[in-house]
Amino acid sequence: MKTTRREIIQMLGVAAGTAVISPVISRGVSVAKEPSHAVDFPWPYSRLDPDVSADISYKGYEVGRCMYGTFLGIIGKLAEEKGAPYNTFPFLMMKYGKGGVADWTTLCGALNGAAAAIYLVSNKPEPIADELFGWYQIEKLPVYQPKDSKLEILSSVSRSTLCHVSISRWCKVTNLKTFSKEREERCARLTADVTKKTVELLNQQLAGTFEPVFPIPEHVKQCRACHDKGSTIENTRAKIDCSPCHFNLGTAHKKI
Repeated sequence: MKTTRREIIQMLGVAAGTAVISPVISRGVSVAKEPSHAVDFPWPYSRLDPDVSADISYKGYEVGRCMYGTFLGIIGKLAEEKGAPYNTFPFLMMKYGKGGVADWTTLCGALNGAAAAIYLVSNKPEPIADELFGWYQIEKLPVYQPKDSKLEILSSVSRSTLCHVSISRWCKVTNLKTFSKEREERCARLTADVTKKTVELLNQQLAGTFEPVFPIPEHVKQCRACHDKGSTIENTRAKIDCSPCHFNLGTAHKKI
């Protein structure tokens, strides 16, 4: 059975007659524009307390893990304080980011949730995301200390934004298993740390005091000189620290 335009609109959750979805041709493919009544984007941001948001994220980790936790600590708190449009967001969808997206250990879920929140509320999101990701790679985490936990959790430096690398390096430092209760607690606390840092950065941007202090490392710039846009090889694109995965390349690599 052929699906009608009205049925498609209803599937999108838009009541027929209240919005106009007009087609746009992109690369020869017809796509839909956003409904004309859509809330102005980005959504307005108001200053949050970094410590309060961190506590929310730590507790949220138990419900939906890392990505859900950071997003809840930021957008959930705004929903509590401001109501709509924040309280219309389907927060539980953020569970998809757990363990680097459905446990595929790609981008750290805490960073994924933070980036989603940043892009939802910031007029200039990329500098904030850059700063957060740069900080995450070199900061010794976790730092957050919950009031109701007696576990002593050691910290480590991830040198990567990838869940796989971040957890593996922590396991190596602590000599603990990845499915241990300590590792779960480590990620819950790290989720709180990422939320706190994100809120601090958003607050700075709101106040007009934001200044980046975590530039792309020099050794990464050296890699980009040969492998990124406009280089002789130009076979990748990245801001991530290359060295945790691409190590011991030897003299043959230097001759390329």
